[in-house]
Amino acid sequence: MATQIFVNLPVKDLNRSVAFFTQLGYTFNPQFTDEKAACMMVSDTIYVMLLTETFFQTFTRKEIIDAHKSIESIICLSADSKEAVNEMVDKAQAAGAYIPKPATDYGFMYQHSFEDLDGHYWEYTWMDPKGFMEHQPGK
Repeated sequence: MATQIFVNLPVKDLNRSVAFFTQLGYTFNPQFTDEKAACMMVSDTIYVMLLTETFFQTFTRKEIIDAHKSIESIICLSADSKEAVNEMVDKAQAAGAYIPKPATDYGFMYQHSFEDLDGHYWEYTWMDPKGFMEHQPGK
């Protein structure tokens, strides 16, 4: 069985966050979605649990940071092409995301990012495997 990943993110307004990610083309598993949490399906093995801040707080004693002011992680997902990267970031911007910097093109790798409505940092990347291997040390 493949390992699954569940990224848990606190959100201020669950319905608003679900609407935002729905505009990006993501769907939600109703079996794991209620008024406190929504299970966003990224792939067959990757899920993002959007949790109300109150519910998220029940899993930790630590303070929840304001992701608009601080960063703890970058969620990076692959895309099939440079165009697919741009399409996702364009959708995010149209849905209200903030674009913190222009896309970066290394030739063999292309990246573009956005901050969602709660300030969480998302990056989409396309990589040419052959070009990536050519850029490894010792190659």
